[in-house]
Amino acid sequence: MCGIVGYIGKDIKETLIDGLKELEYRGYDSSGIAILSKNDLFIKKTVGKIENLELASKDYVNTEKSIGIGHTRWATHGKPTDINAHPHLGEFSFVIHNGIIENFQELKKEMSDDLFLSQTDTEVIVHLFENNFNKLNDELEAFKATIKMLRGSYAILLISKTSKENIYFAKLNSPLAIGKNDNGNYSLASSDLAMQEDINSIIHLDDGDYGVVCEDSISLFNNEEKKNIAFKTLNSNKLFSQKEGYKFFMEKEIYEQSTVICDTLASRVSDKISFDELNMDISKFSSIIICACGTSYNAALSSKYLFEQIAKISTNIEIASELRYREPVLDKNALFISISQSGETADTLECLKMVKKMGLKTLAVCNVDNSAIVRLSDEYILTRAGFEKGVASTKSFTTQLTILWMLSIFIAQEKNIISDELLEKEIKAILELYSVLEVPKILHEKIHKLSKRYLHGHGFFFIARDIFYPLALEGALKLKEISYFHAEGYPAGEMKHGPIALADPELFTIALLPRSRLYEKMKSNIQELIARDSTVCIIGSSDKDLADDFIEIKEYSHQMHEYFSMTIVLQLLSMEIALRLGHDVDMPRNLAKSVTVE
Repeated sequence: MCGIVGYIGKDIKETLIDGLKELEYRGYDSSGIAILSKNDLFIKKTVGKIENLELASKDYVNTEKSIGIGHTRWATHGKPTDINAHPHLGEFSFVIHNGIIENFQELKKEMSDDLFLSQTDTEVIVHLFENNFNKLNDELEAFKATIKMLRGSYAILLISKTSKENIYFAKLNSPLAIGKNDNGNYSLASSDLAMQEDINSIIHLDDGDYGVVCEDSISLFNNEEKKNIAFKTLNSNKLFSQKEGYKFFMEKEIYEQSTVICDTLASRVSDKISFDELNMDISKFSSIIICACGTSYNAALSSKYLFEQIAKISTNIEIASELRYREPVLDKNALFISISQSGETADTLECLKMVKKMGLKTLAVCNVDNSAIVRLSDEYILTRAGFEKGVASTKSFTTQLTILWMLSIFIAQEKNIISDELLEKEIKAILELYSVLEVPKILHEKIHKLSKRYLHGHGFFFIARDIFYPLALEGALKLKEISYFHAEGYPAGEMKHGPIALADPELFTIALLPRSRLYEKMKSNIQELIARDSTVCIIGSSDKDLADDFIEIKEYSHQMHEYFSMTIVLQLLSMEIALRLGHDVDMPRNLAKSVTVE
């Protein structure tokens, strides 16, 4: 996952760097910019965060209208170094790329080793282009010939000294958009957010699109046929990307959950659940298949319990990176639901393409309305979580699961299998979520103080049962992502089938103890670990003296209120442990916000 920007206009260095700052969550191993004007060339690349690039290029001044490209990298091929940073350069051209060129080694063998400076797959693109240009003497034809030779995924921007007014672009299985303002200035980027402030219309490119942007026009092609260009109005608000008084985006987004959930529910909850955006007969499906990755996968696992408890429909959960290669046998009468915060998750997107070819009906649960997964799906439901900049997902998780919970009720309504009493109970619980997701100051202070006890040891077990087991998985994932401690989520009843052998005082156990589901069973599992000297922290509303530590939540009667209240605790606990260790919780090492490559 990387972030790319391109721009034609004045104040180009500042515009490129501002765009990269907005994309830094997509990759912060290294960054670079290349600027071409009539009179000069400037290229600068640095390892680390964008501030390093900004400092290294501070003396460069350019007031004339120019073209430029910029890149922030999340390394796939080659370590994070200045040489491996983008843009990559040839004799007279410069390229940036998000994606993976799967056949780069094969292509590289056909060229001289002396051409190559880096270890990356991207560099092959610029040398292919220059070889093709030397043969064809036409930039667009050379670029077209180049992308025909590539196999894999890419969003590519290329500029060349042979044509100092043009930015060449291509997209396949990696996001890329073109924006413009009222003055006719063009931006290209892997996310709307990286467009300059006055961009007000946009094109989201389709797979196979390629072409060229110059100062006053765009030429857009797909499969060698020229496409009509239809800009859409861009409604963006960069306020979402600001911290608004919080020290970290992750903290801000944890606290935001109580307000964004109101947007998630808006117009969908009254005396019943309604999804006006759905045009399908959702009662006709024989089963549900949900496909996702990471945090979205954990939300999907929890929803399985809800679909089967409430809607009485068989539900299977698939890891996208496994499903796409498994040669699966799928129920043709199933509803296939893909879940992705960004709507660009590579493995989930490929699974969606696969099942569409198999003839399954598809539904996306997503946060981005113009994303690839939304555009490809038959139907979609937006989570309305707002922009989430922290790499470790927080409000995406809660809004995704809320949508799935509502969808389980909606299916039960459509099938006429839910009683009036249960429907009233579930809707009441949903409408109270905003208060459940509020973060009490005293709770955060308690977790902050407690976190200093959990900065050592040889690992963490997060244990729970029933619908809370996937929440244990999510709690372990959050801790791994930002603290870099080993953590494992486990069904509590399975501990005695092997894992309990690890129990000792240096094994920290975070135990979810809800009153609403299997309380006595869970309590017994906790006591088994306590008897074997594991250090145990209980999250619950009772049994304060049972374990070493206790984080108290309010006493709730509904399982989902306990669930979301515990979610807040797990998010805050992971954050506070990571902060005490001195880690950047918004940009954890080796991770990017959206995984748009395998």
